[in-house]
Amino acid sequence: MNNFKKQCLASKLSPISDELLDLSRQALAVNNGNIPKWEAAINEIKSQPKGNIDYQAPYLTIHHAQDNNIEALQQSLKLLMPWRKGPYQIGDLPLDSEWRGDLKWDRVLPHIQPLKGKTVLDVGSGNGYFTYLMALAGAEIALGVEPFLLFNYQFQAIQTLINNPPNAFVLPLKLEQIPEKPLFDTVFSMGVLYHQKDHLLHLQQLKTVLAEGGELILETLIIDEKYGEQIIPQERYAKMRNVWCLPSTNTLHTWLKKAGFKTIKLVDVTKTTPEEQRATHWIGDNTQSLKDFLDPNNDHLTIEGLPAPKRAIFVCQK
Repeated sequence: MNNFKKQCLASKLSPISDELLDLSRQALAVNNGNIPKWEAAINEIKSQPKGNIDYQAPYLTIHHAQDNNIEALQQSLKLLMPWRKGPYQIGDLPLDSEWRGDLKWDRVLPHIQPLKGKTVLDVGSGNGYFTYLMALAGAEIALGVEPFLLFNYQFQAIQTLINNPPNAFVLPLKLEQIPEKPLFDTVFSMGVLYHQKDHLLHLQQLKTVLAEGGELILETLIIDEKYGEQIIPQERYAKMRNVWCLPSTNTLHTWLKKAGFKTIKLVDVTKTTPEEQRATHWIGDNTQSLKDFLDPNNDHLTIEGLPAPKRAIFVCQK
């Protein structure tokens, strides 16, 4: 938190740093029975050697000057399962998360303005895999917001292992808790929109915190035009409960325009494959992943009979 405050004071986030820190302390003060286990894991990880971090696709890699105790490190990191975003390489230990985040990053990076010197917001950041990539790409400060506490502890675990961490931070907050000030040059919302009951409100909140002329990168689930303007799943989608909207790309373009964004560009549409989302031994006792979410006889459909996951990336300006 001290490093975050220091970096905030040197950036455009200085006016809101105290409010962000107060909200974060409140979020971390909740009564959660898993916190002692997570804190014990962090304390053990602190005894491991630190190393420099860089990106060597597919891994965010932490290089150790000396050998780490792989068995103890693995045991501690597994107390923080499931690891959804990644993958990471820590010394000789590969942490193969459920998602191959590098594949999404490869689809995003060619289409966005350079992040060098930018103030960046990563909404729904998870454990900070992409937040780190944003910082390593030269962002002055990359702030991830992630209300799920476990993922905040995962970020802390990784940060504990890094010498001179880049200017990447994850706070246990929701987008709507970010003060409504246009301070961010670039805002990422990746894998978040379909979890919102009010999709237009989410887009408007993204626009509110974006600086004039700033850039939004929106990545979300979509459907092909042949299925209509949008699908609202009745119960689950690919076994997920909280999926509220699956728009066509034309519908999503209309939503972005209605929210007031400009220069709206669809830059990528990609079907999710088991190469990108797969079960690994880092996801815990529930070992199901994409293959288990699809119709076993038709991988173009989910287990519920809906169109299989396909993701679009839009880039637009305020």
